[in-house]
Amino acid sequence: MELYPSLRLLPWSTPDGKPCFLANGEDGYVSRLADEMEAQQLADGLDVLERARRVLEDPLSPHVEVRYGAIRLAECLADALRIAESRGRRLFLADADDDDNGDGTGDRTPRARS
Repeated sequence: MELYPSLRLLPWSTPDGKPCFLANGEDGYVSRLADEMEAQQLADGLDVLERARRVLEDPLSPHVEVRYGAIRLAECLADALRIAESRGRRLFLADADDDDNGDGTGDRTPRARS
């Protein structure tokens, strides 16, 4: 179990690369900013994926274009994994709150919400 499971992992890091967290801020300014940034990161990922596919489909694509596409794809994948981790933490907490019957015996298995 994590040390601070109720903290939201934010989609940005400190200047020295350490993760940033938000304590229980579901509807605040920073939370909305994080939601907007996550949405933009996912949209950027789709754009980079589309462009990378075009480069990879062309057998004459220069090495530098393929390398640049791979670098950008790795960046977008890192963003998407961070978003998935952040959202997974929040799903786990929501499920724990919903399933815990007060005696600590509730099912704490994360599952998708619609």
